[in-house]
Amino acid sequence: MRSIDRTSEPSSSEMGLFERYLTVWVLLCIAAGITLGKVAPDVAKTLDGMAIYINEAPIISIPIAVCLFFMMYPIMVKIDFHEVVKAGKAVRPVGLTLFINWVVKPFTMYAIASFFLGTLFLGFIGTEAVDLVKMPLGIDLVVGERYGAGEVILVEGVKMLEVPLWRSYLAGCILLGIAPCTAMVLVWGYLSKGNDGHTLVMVAINSLTMLLLFGFLGGFLLGVGQLPVPWQALLLSICVYVALPLVAGYASRKWIIALKGEQWFRERFLHFLTPVTITALLITLILLFSFKGETIIQNPLTILWIAIPLFVQTVLIFALGYGLSRILGLTYENAAPTAMIGASNHFEVAIATAAMLFGLSSGAALATVVGVLIEVPLMLMLVRFCLRTQNWFEREPAPAPAQASTEASVDIDS
Repeated sequence: MRSIDRTSEPSSSEMGLFERYLTVWVLLCIAAGITLGKVAPDVAKTLDGMAIYINEAPIISIPIAVCLFFMMYPIMVKIDFHEVVKAGKAVRPVGLTLFINWVVKPFTMYAIASFFLGTLFLGFIGTEAVDLVKMPLGIDLVVGERYGAGEVILVEGVKMLEVPLWRSYLAGCILLGIAPCTAMVLVWGYLSKGNDGHTLVMVAINSLTMLLLFGFLGGFLLGVGQLPVPWQALLLSICVYVALPLVAGYASRKWIIALKGEQWFRERFLHFLTPVTITALLITLILLFSFKGETIIQNPLTILWIAIPLFVQTVLIFALGYGLSRILGLTYENAAPTAMIGASNHFEVAIATAAMLFGLSSGAALATVVGVLIEVPLMLMLVRFCLRTQNWFEREPAPAPAQASTEASVDIDS
């Protein structure tokens, strides 16, 4: 058993104004984005045009890259790599979390989204409805050539890939399925009275695992779905959207603690960063909906068709994690965050990757935003379920009174 200070991340243990009303902010961003697209369409198009080009194709949207860095950096800077190494010896909770997130979740997401979007709701989405997505990086195709389920066409002098709309939505769901665990998981774990140490460590381990598996699983599942498989762009997205913030977080954490001390870092610096991630996310959503506003106005049920498979996937993965935790004999304090981590998605990375691979105005990008829209109310529902079922599990012993007076500590099962 290993003790981790529960007070080590105070800024993540409280549901502040941004986090508490995230769904409201997302809805306001949808309205703001739609309004921007109607009132000043050239502004959004100009921002989308600010990109790094390779072979005359826009590869990295500079505004999105900047926004995502500020989404990811506050998460990465909290990672204590010493605790990650120590917690790696906690075989059961760590192993179960990795199994659900990387062996099960990506494939159930693909199966569920394919069934709902490609079969059950296909008549509502439109069998002939199409979406225009970016050409895969490094692939030179001629107009009229087929690639997967798409066809190369020319739009205002730029080659684009025309794919079935439902497959574009499927791509967004796939990206959500291979991007587990967000900073919000720290909030869900805390509210469910779980082991904060286990939650924080798994955020760190999942971030590191993404460097290895995000591109591989994304390319494989997109290929199975007959969607563009931009391997070079996937690898580039990992470097820009995961590795860069991770390195920056690691380096700045060491430098700030050495300069100002750990207490100042935790009590002042992390407190300052608290709203940064959500603010950057909301700015990204305004840009996104400035492009997709017309589609939503014409077919408002689009959000519902995407939300239903995401809801089913989230509940299924939560139930699997919670049930296996009980079978494996985990305490409630570790079972709750284990199930929460599997159910939650790293929507920041999913949104940015969808915008980079397929375009900010693509159906894939829209699907990732729906994941944000349903995340808060759905996860709060699961938190309440955990609190009502605590008696299904053994509980960790309360700390001795003398120990409790100085700090609240939690253990990770070995």
